[in-house]
Amino acid sequence: MNATSNRATFLATLGSAGALAALPLPGVAQANLRRIDVHRHVSPPFYQDAIKGLYPKPFPPPLATWTPERCLADMDAAGIETGMLSMPARPGMTFGDVGAARKLCRDTNEYLAQLRREHSGRFGMFAALPLPDVEGSVAELIYALDVLKADGVGAWTSYGMKYLGDASFAPVWAELDRRRAVVFTHPTDAACCVNPVPQMSETVMEFAADTTRAIGSLIFSGTSVRFPNIRFIFSHGGGSMPFVIDRFLGEAGDPKHAGLLPHGVEYELRRFYYDTAFASSPAAMAALTKIVPASQIVIGTDFPYRPGLETIKELDVCGIAPRDLIAIGRQSALALLSR
Repeated sequence: MNATSNRATFLATLGSAGALAALPLPGVAQANLRRIDVHRHVSPPFYQDAIKGLYPKPFPPPLATWTPERCLADMDAAGIETGMLSMPARPGMTFGDVGAARKLCRDTNEYLAQLRREHSGRFGMFAALPLPDVEGSVAELIYALDVLKADGVGAWTSYGMKYLGDASFAPVWAELDRRRAVVFTHPTDAACCVNPVPQMSETVMEFAADTTRAIGSLIFSGTSVRFPNIRFIFSHGGGSMPFVIDRFLGEAGDPKHAGLLPHGVEYELRRFYYDTAFASSPAAMAALTKIVPASQIVIGTDFPYRPGLETIKELDVCGIAPRDLIAIGRQSALALLSR
């Protein structure tokens, strides 16, 4: 049985999840056809050639077949009006050559801006940054936000052994905080834990764990308190954060954190935004919605790694109140993305 079949079998056991076999856009979905998807990947036509020989693994097949037309067709099928495009963490943007990374990010951001012009209203963009190159990233985010009018920037959850709360990244956060910018984060392969369970893809467990580490890094380094104007989006429903929140709360009570979190850890968690990519099942959404309101949840589909309609169908059977489902589909993202 393949991964898709396994997922379908699991969901079929979750009571009302049997409704996944219903019409493509059932119930509330019919009244919510102008969705905004914040987690939609892009593969520029030059990307594969630009990293040839630099990335040790095969180029991901879903990216190799990505085109604007395929992306738009998937959006139309799922009732998504606007897709926020960002680069995937695999293969990534940096491979040891600072100059090459800066050029790849600039070329990518110019391409994203071009797509947005050619398909008015359909695409937004989270600009690529050459992190962990701090100087280059500050320069690129200024160009992307001021000249290209990017909707925000993208960042991975970690860079080697450095997580987002690392002190070396402070100049990047300071500039983004000054601009009240949106930062879309995406998990990546963790340097600390390279394929610890070789029988499984690293994306199954380690992506969720790396997102959780990034959230913890921002909070317990004091970064989220020092830069309160940055609006962070965390992929995949915050990874495993909803399931380890008791441990977050316990850690916050350690005397070494005294004065670091003046409003408490829950306040910080509830300021962040979380997308639904691979976290839209009834079980995952039940956990996330116990921690944050619908105003902090936005649709993410992870296309081309998953058809957008699968996420929409799952959300429709989660038992979420209709007005909250509409908020997740569009209103939360509208409040987040000024353009």
